[in-house]
Amino acid sequence: MSEQNQNREVLDAAMMAGHILLENGAEIFRVEETMDRICRHYGIESCSSFVLSNGIFTTAGNKREEIFAKVQHIPVSGTHLDRVAAVNQLSREIVTGSLTPAEVMEKLEQIKQMPGKSKKMQILASGVGSACFCYLFGGNLKDAAAAFCSGVLLYGYVVFLAGPYLSKLVANIGGGALVTALCTLLYMLRVGEHLNYMIIGSIMPLIPGVAFTNAIRDIADGDYIAGSVRMLDALLVFFCIAMGVGLVFGLLHRFTGGVLL
Repeated sequence: MSEQNQNREVLDAAMMAGHILLENGAEIFRVEETMDRICRHYGIESCSSFVLSNGIFTTAGNKREEIFAKVQHIPVSGTHLDRVAAVNQLSREIVTGSLTPAEVMEKLEQIKQMPGKSKKMQILASGVGSACFCYLFGGNLKDAAAAFCSGVLLYGYVVFLAGPYLSKLVANIGGGALVTALCTLLYMLRVGEHLNYMIIGSIMPLIPGVAFTNAIRDIADGDYIAGSVRMLDALLVFFCIAMGVGLVFGLLHRFTGGVLL
């Protein structure tokens, strides 16, 4: 393989590694550091990458090298930390010198195709997480049981309806409204005793905690544009959830006169 072709393959591999990291919830500095580490290990000193929360701009080349420029748009999406961990491990293997650029590309394709958690596992995890958060915030065992049921039904809605068919804004408004309605119904049926703890625990699976934390880290690292975009996205989700909860509470107050609240 000629040097120019090998350099292009290295740059494509660095771009794909950055794409996988950014798409799956990695911080901006981690994406830039990984791409730079891959390029420098294979002898490309002229590579420069500019990473935003939803895009990567990469250029390379000087008088002795072929000019390379590439832009990729990466929509803001969910978090898959297993893929982030796999790319981090691959970058360590690259530094040890045990992989060729072709082998790196092959491993990145395998990481890209890594399956996520099954729908049943996600729904069960949502129920368990809702119950645990409810108990952690001060609810009793009955409240936790009600939150478990609500969390299971909530993520059934997320997986089978909101994800495939609804926009992000509508999905989160509907999720907040669904949780509030379900918890209120369970409270009226005496399944739980503290409506506030039941709702708080059940809503937690919708909260974009990783995205919010990464936004703060990006801003702290000086990546103000990327951090602000992620922060705005997280705050928009919070606002939509609150809107759904407030909508149901408003309807309940209208029809019950505030007896339940």
